[in-house]
Amino acid sequence: MTAEPVAVSTATALVEDAATAPSLVNAQPWRFRYLRDSGALELYADLERTLPRADPDNRGLHLGCGAALLNLRVSAAAAGLAPAVRLLPDPTRPDLLAEVVLHGTGSPDGALARLHPAVRTRHSSRFPYRDEDLPATVKERLYDAARAEGAQLVFPGSWHVRSILELVRDAEGREASDPERRAETARWAHAEPAQSPAPSDGIPAEAFGPAQRGSSTPVRDFAAGRPMPGRTWAAFEQNPKIALLGTTYDTPVDWLHAGQALERVLLRATTDGLVASLASQPLEQPETRWAVRDPLSSMAHVQMILRLGYGPTGPASPRRPVAELLDVV
Repeated sequence: MTAEPVAVSTATALVEDAATAPSLVNAQPWRFRYLRDSGALELYADLERTLPRADPDNRGLHLGCGAALLNLRVSAAAAGLAPAVRLLPDPTRPDLLAEVVLHGTGSPDGALARLHPAVRTRHSSRFPYRDEDLPATVKERLYDAARAEGAQLVFPGSWHVRSILELVRDAEGREASDPERRAETARWAHAEPAQSPAPSDGIPAEAFGPAQRGSSTPVRDFAAGRPMPGRTWAAFEQNPKIALLGTTYDTPVDWLHAGQALERVLLRATTDGLVASLASQPLEQPETRWAVRDPLSSMAHVQMILRLGYGPTGPASPRRPVAELLDVV
């Protein structure tokens, strides 16, 4: 017997969870289409939300959409569904990134379902963390989360962490000297106080965190030299816990796998009481991306730099209403 397609209300709830995923400057470059007769939920790239300067190849866009796909799978598993997923199902439509048949056969993925409480509580934290090591058991669960999605997570040694921090500083310097890049960042990073109505995308000023004093933690300063009256300064951790997430290959399909792995790692970290922020500055230029790779690991292509630790939970960034994201046909 063929399973019946899920109700529109269920598909809507899944998309609402999917849309809590992280994306570059919180651009939220995704949209969804639910085919109620077939029960297929399609994920598309929203090409009006690209970042030509920071993400010219749309690699970051695919990572963000992959993260949204992972959230959708987590939400579906928590709802008792076992969706069937196809990545890039139509070569003639490259903006169609995934097709998710919600009434797939089989049992719900219990490991994904257990991550569901973290979907709404995971937020990027650009605040100081405690200088505290991560337990080996916590790291093992993070490794497993990345492997489950076909990616690899590596905690590089201290000498390589120092080189990564230098690459981050160099990338920030190049950004500061590029007026087009600064303008692109300013479009999405709202240094001014929230207006009414507040934007439903981008990064609000309260999520920037304090300015750094006397340290080199890889937290992007989204103020980019713009004045922010009342913003405080703070000392960040001296020995940030940095992880690299990467893949063997570097195609759009690999980017989608990496995005799913990234979100699964972040949800696992949130479940284990960690907070995180992401750094992509050196990965946005081909001449520095190769240098981020840990030569002691088998990781061929670094897709994201993660900073993990124990500290305050960051404020939630805004989200677009689901009515703007989902078409039902």
